[in-house]
Amino acid sequence: MRGRTCRWTAAEGTKIVLRRAVPALLATTALLLTAGCSGGGGGSSGDGGTTTPASAPARSSPSGQAAEQAPPAKGSVKVLRTVATGLNTPWGLAPLPDDSALLVASRDRGTITKVDAETGRKTELGKVSGVSPAGEGGLLGIALSPDYASDHMIYAYFTSASDNRIVRMLYDTGKPAGEQLGAPDTVFKGIPKGYIHNGGRIAFGPDGMLYAGTGESGNRGLAQDKKSLGGKILRLTPEGDPAPGDPFPDSPVYTYGHRNVQGLAWDSKQRLFASEFGQDTWDELNAIKPGDDYGWPNAEGRSSDPKYHNPIAQWHTDDASPSGIAYAEGSIWMAALKGQRLWRIPLKGTAASATPQAFLTGTYGRLRTVVSAGGDKLWLTTSNTDGRGSPKSGDDRILELEVK
Repeated sequence: MRGRTCRWTAAEGTKIVLRRAVPALLATTALLLTAGCSGGGGGSSGDGGTTTPASAPARSSPSGQAAEQAPPAKGSVKVLRTVATGLNTPWGLAPLPDDSALLVASRDRGTITKVDAETGRKTELGKVSGVSPAGEGGLLGIALSPDYASDHMIYAYFTSASDNRIVRMLYDTGKPAGEQLGAPDTVFKGIPKGYIHNGGRIAFGPDGMLYAGTGESGNRGLAQDKKSLGGKILRLTPEGDPAPGDPFPDSPVYTYGHRNVQGLAWDSKQRLFASEFGQDTWDELNAIKPGDDYGWPNAEGRSSDPKYHNPIAQWHTDDASPSGIAYAEGSIWMAALKGQRLWRIPLKGTAASATPQAFLTGTYGRLRTVVSAGGDKLWLTTSNTDGRGSPKSGDDRILELEVK
């Protein structure tokens, strides 16, 4: 049903976005979250590189944190099986609600494919209209509508000819393969694009709101500009409006001072965490507090300046270059591209409770997206066909992991 017309103007080009009305239920949604998502598989134990967890509680640590229990300092990873092979530039990954299949977005081809979770059989849903892949841009994150059971809508973040934007499409299983995606309905647009730093991860939070990680597209100044959509975490209603409770009036900006947000995940207490590409020195895992400044470009990694929110863990870029993250078994699990490993960051509240631990180092090449499969299971995708890896026979692939 069409409702009022909303306008939100971004500083980088007066982007006007037309959207539908927000249901009254969403307008009253309480903001429940925020801190302010070696086994037989060849995993390696130990640090696996240079990491530094936070040595003392900072602005990211709530007062009730001391009462929380931490998981064991050391964990494990077991690769249970290879679910699928032969994927081209997989980026976004969204399990269907019954876990019978996974939807996979191809960055360069602009397609969404359904992968049967048991057999690995691939069925192309269709191509997303308007995707303009180049460099790090293309069809990036995907997420299912909170009302997917009734509306069958898939949300996608992609690079167009003019910007990065978020759309939603009807998934019609009654149509032939290749024709199952409806025309994209633009939910939000005007996010700056570039050959690099396009962000792209989207996820619906426990509050039913849509979160999006964006990059500063190589223009550092955008990260500190609260009127720009670049270098931010955005929080939107499913209709694309600034969500109720956002920290800045009439703005979707949730946090700022980011270089290139790549992963979003919530823990069991509904607190949000995000992974982020550094430049030459430090990659970051951050606990997210609405309204906070995460420092870029004035700070990379930890800073002594109290106005910047420090990461809970940081890595040299050769050891990480992080992408997706997921929460399972008391830890954040972070996929690393250049680092070619899966990092485990055990948590106590919003602090790292022990030194991060690396698994699968070099075994499967570049790792892109990790998603919870429930309990102690994870889905993990490789990213060796993205132009920066060395593809092997069968790349790219989806793995099922058991983690502790």
